[in-house]
Amino acid sequence: MISVDPITLEVARNRFAALAEEMGAVLRRTAYSPNIKERIDCSAAVFVASGEMLAQAEHIPVHLGSMPASVAAVFEAFADGVEPGVQYAVNDPFYGGTHLNDLTLVQGVFFEDVLIGWVANRAHHADVGGEAPGSMPAYATHIDQEGHRVPPTPAVRNGEWIPEFLDPFLAATRTPDERIGDLSAQLGANEAGRKGLVDLVAREGVTEFERVTSALLDYGERRMRTALGELPDGVYRFEDVMELRGEFIPIRVAVTIDGESLTADFTGSASQVAANINAVEAVTRSCLYYAVRVATDPSIPANGGCYRPLNLVTEPGSIVHAEYPAAVAAGNVETSQRIADVLLGALAQAAPDRVPAAGQGTMNNILIGNDGFAYYETIAG
Repeated sequence: MISVDPITLEVARNRFAALAEEMGAVLRRTAYSPNIKERIDCSAAVFVASGEMLAQAEHIPVHLGSMPASVAAVFEAFADGVEPGVQYAVNDPFYGGTHLNDLTLVQGVFFEDVLIGWVANRAHHADVGGEAPGSMPAYATHIDQEGHRVPPTPAVRNGEWIPEFLDPFLAATRTPDERIGDLSAQLGANEAGRKGLVDLVAREGVTEFERVTSALLDYGERRMRTALGELPDGVYRFEDVMELRGEFIPIRVAVTIDGESLTADFTGSASQVAANINAVEAVTRSCLYYAVRVATDPSIPANGGCYRPLNLVTEPGSIVHAEYPAAVAAGNVETSQRIADVLLGALAQAAPDRVPAAGQGTMNNILIGNDGFAYYETIAG
């Protein structure tokens, strides 16, 4: 284990988190749509070269918990060589996305031709095509009804949009002017993150950067294992349902705490359904991360290290691990609420003084639009 003094570690932790916050500020301030500028439906994070999350801004849990899967999908798709100066787009839920509206731009960060890390941001685009304005038709049974899918794809090269990505994306949407404005904001946010990371490495050196980031990830893991070790060992079960046209769709979890590790097993949850409430595995994983963060010390660094002791078990083809061609739009915004609820219900049995009472269990989504306009809102309550 790499040893770094506590002061250096805390300075580094806040420095990387501030970089992610700066990316988010650039994205919000330069975005075109009220969905990003005012609703702040966006998130940003910084990653080490291996793809583990190094730091995140205080943004949206379902974005941040699933974003590492998008970075991993890009890394895998372009394993033969990630290009300097290229930003990769992905919104496909089956490649680490959430639902099609959430488009992620991922950029490798290079210093002297060596990949030292990644920056990424995710933003909800109010319309990406599909059968209804807002790209979340309530009646969808197939993901192609929900809009334009983007698997890991080169989108930007040296600051210029690549037509093979941009042209079909804009052709699919009802609001192309708004989309290019928001895409450009995402491009700028990643570039701000890239410059900040390169400047930091230029000052500290690659060796010191790798030493400190490795120690920071190990510190996150150590803190989380300590927190889990303070909870009583056992198997804690909870279940709830999604309502679908008069039917109840069960979501079941068994949370096992064993020393300094935790496993959430969703075996026995319903199979994916012919409706849009299916959640992909990345969404379920993000709910696990969120729930455990709620039930443990909030001062634990939110990085990939703190998630190492957490294990997720799901059945492919289930409501919590949907596979193509499932419709998934509401899986991200509605089913995610229920997944978080059942996890918190299980964890409340182990940590009753740490888990808050359940919320209303819905995001109260409202979509307004026509052939040339789309707006999306969530009403808290």
